[in-house]
Amino acid sequence: MKRIVVLSVFVTIVLVACKVPEKKSDLPKIVTPAKMQKIYETVKTPYKYGLILVPDSNKYKMDCPTIFRKDNRWVMTYIVFDGRGYETHLATSDDLIHWDLKGKILEFSDSTDWDYNQKAGYPSLIDYDWGGDYAIQKYDGKYWMSYFGGASSGYESGLLSISMAFTEKDPATQHIWQTLGKPVLMPTDEDARWYDNSTMYKSFVIEDKEKLTGYKFLMYYNARGDSINPARGAERISMAVSDDMVNWKRYGKQPMMNHHKGITGDAVFQKIGDIYVMFYFRAYWPEGKTVVYNNFACSYDLVNWTDWTGPRLIEPSENYDNLFAHKAYVIYHDGIVYHFYNAVDKLGNRGIALATSNDIGKSDLQFKSTEESKIK
Repeated sequence: MKRIVVLSVFVTIVLVACKVPEKKSDLPKIVTPAKMQKIYETVKTPYKYGLILVPDSNKYKMDCPTIFRKDNRWVMTYIVFDGRGYETHLATSDDLIHWDLKGKILEFSDSTDWDYNQKAGYPSLIDYDWGGDYAIQKYDGKYWMSYFGGASSGYESGLLSISMAFTEKDPATQHIWQTLGKPVLMPTDEDARWYDNSTMYKSFVIEDKEKLTGYKFLMYYNARGDSINPARGAERISMAVSDDMVNWKRYGKQPMMNHHKGITGDAVFQKIGDIYVMFYFRAYWPEGKTVVYNNFACSYDLVNWTDWTGPRLIEPSENYDNLFAHKAYVIYHDGIVYHFYNAVDKLGNRGIALATSNDIGKSDLQFKSTEESKIK
């Protein structure tokens, strides 16, 4: 279940790439250590509640939770890998802890489609104000979801590209979303950058409410690439921009987050006061370590990011996440910070777990398989 990465020496980065925005800004580029510490104290979740969603067997994997609120109910999308590829599913909850599985919203399709074996989706335009309503917003009369897709079967195999899906129906109900029918970003694009010229993974779209970048919508996506050997490049978080959710272009010439080796991926966002907080995961760093954990970075302008170098937000520590503890979705509701994440044990069981800022008890859920997964 591991991606191929090139390992290197230990690197500590406090400020990741001071880039000049395409729109001039007088905002500071660096978030001070004191403010970074304050953000850490605000978002930390020392209490691991445990598993909240588990597969019926080790024949498939649950991954990548995304949470929003609709009509006083919480809604989670997550992706499922069954050996063939990814599909996207829906669940709902009244309390953020107990979830009812509803079914697929993106599924395998006809073999003539460019994305018939892979559709890993992430709802867009969710309110990201800390402690806000976390509502999903419409644009042009539709709800939107970015996704990565491809025709190859297997775990993140072949050429993976990014597209958009949409629906005019209630996003809290199970139904299959429509897709554009073609990618909006591809590693093979004429304007592909050195950092995304191999393959593309998770994307997450937010509204730039203040138009700090000069654009209405921002897509943060992780992609692998390299100027010499694309397939053996690192995985980094980059950005594309749009004013209509359909036509996207890459922003700038450098990635937003770049640790040069291993994986930096799966950005999601909250805004705490005047600071944007990007939650993301790190993998296979430093050299020789299979360490996969959740971290964060902060920004005033959505372009220049200061990396947190203190204690990891979530890392392996329990029997259900003793291999990987990664892929965050963090919200603040009724005085409690909820940090949803992907938990993977050493047998390859993969489900959704929760850590919180307050002690709310322990989950009774456990992985059901005691045999090592045959899905790689």
